Amino acid sequence: MALLPTIREPRDLDALSPAELDQLAGEIREFLIENVARTGGHLGPNLGVVELTIAIHRVFDSPNDPVIFDTGHQSYVHKLLTGRQDFSKLRARGGLAGYPQRSESAHDVVESSHASSSLSWADGVSRALTRTGRKDRHVVAVVGDGALTGGMTWEALNNISDDNDRNLVIVVNDNGRSYAPTIGGMARYLNRVRTADAYRNLHEGSDSLFRKLGPAARAVYRGVRGGTHGFLSRFTNNTELYSNLDIKYLGPVDGHDLPALLETLELAKAYGAPVIVHAITEKGRGYQPALDDVADQFHAVGKIDPVSGAAIGGAGSDPAWTDVFAEELVRIGESRDDVIAMTAAMLRPTGLLSFAQRFPDRVYDVGIAEQHAVASAAGLAFGGLHPVLAIYATFMNRAFDQVLMDVALHRAGVTFVLDRAGVTGPDGPSHHGIWDLAMLQIVPHIRIAVPRDAERLREELREAVAVSDAPTVVRFPKGSVSPDLPAIERLEDGVDVLVRSDAEDVLIVGIGPMAHIAVEVSDRLRAQGIGSTVVDPRWAIPVQPSIVELAASHRLVITIEDGIRVGGVGTRVRQVLREAGIDTAVDELGVPDEFLDHASREQILEGAGLTASKIAQDIVSQVLGIRIPVARPAPSELPLIDRARR
Repeated sequence: MALLPTIREPRDLDALSPAELDQLAGEIREFLIENVARTGGHLGPNLGVVELTIAIHRVFDSPNDPVIFDTGHQSYVHKLLTGRQDFSKLRARGGLAGYPQRSESAHDVVESSHASSSLSWADGVSRALTRTGRKDRHVVAVVGDGALTGGMTWEALNNISDDNDRNLVIVVNDNGRSYAPTIGGMARYLNRVRTADAYRNLHEGSDSLFRKLGPAARAVYRGVRGGTHGFLSRFTNNTELYSNLDIKYLGPVDGHDLPALLETLELAKAYGAPVIVHAITEKGRGYQPALDDVADQFHAVGKIDPVSGAAIGGAGSDPAWTDVFAEELVRIGESRDDVIAMTAAMLRPTGLLSFAQRFPDRVYDVGIAEQHAVASAAGLAFGGLHPVLAIYATFMNRAFDQVLMDVALHRAGVTFVLDRAGVTGPDGPSHHGIWDLAMLQIVPHIRIAVPRDAERLREELREAVAVSDAPTVVRFPKGSVSPDLPAIERLEDGVDVLVRSDAEDVLIVGIGPMAHIAVEVSDRLRAQGIGSTVVDPRWAIPVQPSIVELAASHRLVITIEDGIRVGGVGTRVRQVLREAGIDTAVDELGVPDEFLDHASREQILEGAGLTASKIAQDIVSQVLGIRIPVARPAPSELPLIDRARR
């Protein structure tokens, strides 16, 4: 009899025998391979935490004992064990989210999928439970080994070790490659643990080892091995630095050996103070195509054949934005040896692999540490280099202070390349890159380029790295690059004119890929007898003088961007026009300042009213004077004295 359909909540695990738990683990792996192959999603990480998640839910009592995942992409097994077994619309509108989501279940505590924050959450939750007299409850934080490269983890550990009167269990899910292989000193230490003879023996037969040694094995776990003294100081070779930090360390334990995991977690639960449980797992466990994938062991996949693991469909013939950036950066690197590349644990996803292969000594991967990356880039610029820091737009939020105070204040020539900018779709609220335009444009002297197609990405990247006295940003969306959209004219300040009608009714400013929608809007307006000029600023920030001049001669200005409209580029355009004494009405179109649920990019843009038909319909109403902001009257409609003034 199949066991997985009978599991509706974690306490259903209590009645299962050891053999049935093993059977359940196998069923979960089969379920994940079959279902994620149909929808796409994070397959490899979840295959690696099957036994670990089962053991956590068997030992602890979620949601009474909150379980916090870092980063959350490994929470599919957790969803299955907490009553969510319909994966038919995983990461699609109306279906399960790809990360923990509170609206789905009381078992989901933290929704953010930005790494290295779970220990801070666990610190706060455990303090609150202790302070309010709920000392019988435990808090469990599941931390991927890659998250240990983030600075917040170490800040949290420092505070956790200062207050040991609480039930807090930190499970380090150590698979050696949170995304790609984990980098840095911590990774080297963990790798030595994984490859040591003692652990290899444990990995090969920890179940029999536990049984043969009996009390002796348990004594090893119960022995006083201060986590930061035994876990941290050993990889730094600095015992004095961590001598006052006191966190119990249990492990390493085979993360696929259920009896060993249950034994260790029970010990951690009974300890009565913060404990680190070091579990060594295998990413992609039980699925050979994932294990054979050298790049990332099927960290995230699209639709695949469940037997072979081969991709189904594919992205089409058009290259991805990331691929265009990757190729051009290599060309730039060949002509400028001062250009170096940086990333925060995202070498392949951000397109830096080609550069690393061509110039292996000119790439720095700092791990999941965006703040450090940005400040380090400022230092590299001071030393005479030009860093190109490539990260996802959503992760730029984490390093704003360093952009402002370390790069901009010091007029450092650093180029930020923001992949997955704008509406990204199925990964949900924490992965949309919709805040960068509003957030970064307030930085003094910053210059932000938003290319509309591949050729503009190439030229704007070259223009960006030519700036040596200020931060520059080049941002582009996820997926295939937009079709080539040539300009009919380039103005002196670099603004591209894409459409120019005889009648200057509406000026439409299309930001980057949204320029394609702007051109379609213009076509629809022409059919209604309304003339328009469509421009792509190329460099959205600062607002170029020609935008101001064009706005003065038009009746209405429309800006279209795929970032939040509050404080976005449209807001900046309106402010600049007012400063110049130009009273042309401006309608700033963008996405709402809300956390957007997971759905396709097209669905989200439609919901925000960012479609050509909706925009054109609204503009017609504004020109007719029945929708605010109202367009100025046409010159022929003005009184004679006003016509003379114009």
